[in-house]
Amino acid sequence: MAEDDRPPPLVIQSPAQFKALGHPLRHRLVNMLRQRPATLRQLAEALGMAKGTLGYHVRVLREAGLVELAESRQVRGGTEQYFGLVSRGFAFQEGETMAAGFLYNSALAEMRPVPPGQPEHTELRHLWLTPEQAALVADRLREHAAELQTAGVRAAQLGAGESPTAEAYGLLVSLFPADIPRLGPDDGG
Repeated sequence: MAEDDRPPPLVIQSPAQFKALGHPLRHRLVNMLRQRPATLRQLAEALGMAKGTLGYHVRVLREAGLVELAESRQVRGGTEQYFGLVSRGFAFQEGETMAAGFLYNSALAEMRPVPPGQPEHTELRHLWLTPEQAALVADRLREHAAELQTAGVRAAQLGAGESPTAEAYGLLVSLFPADIPRLGPDDGG
């Protein structure tokens, strides 16, 4: 199924779905399948793992409704099965209390150390905003992330994503209420 033909993001809500995505290897498999459907052999080669191990984890993802059999092909007397994601991505129900922690932990698990001589791209800033300003900033961040993703898709379609120097980068956009007490006025003493 082509990227544009897949349904909109699937809302993660069942414990089986959270558990399936919570395992580091299954989370990694999902990220790999964002590129395109793949066979167990292709996944095993990319990860340097046994097909049997990956078969188990793909089955868990299928049973949770996150991955589906995208295509089957007859090859040299056998059947080759391609597995793909059931949707363009995943989302969380509004007000889901585990979502933010889940996303932060997923991003931390993906992060590789910055190679020597490369700039660090991770930083934490604190802003003092009204609720209205925070909503505006959050909307702009989402729009900018969508623009970057669209630009990345266009680059991949032009062959830039196939460059041997192209690397995957994660983008975790989060504007969250920070636990930083406000100081009272300075009394000059």
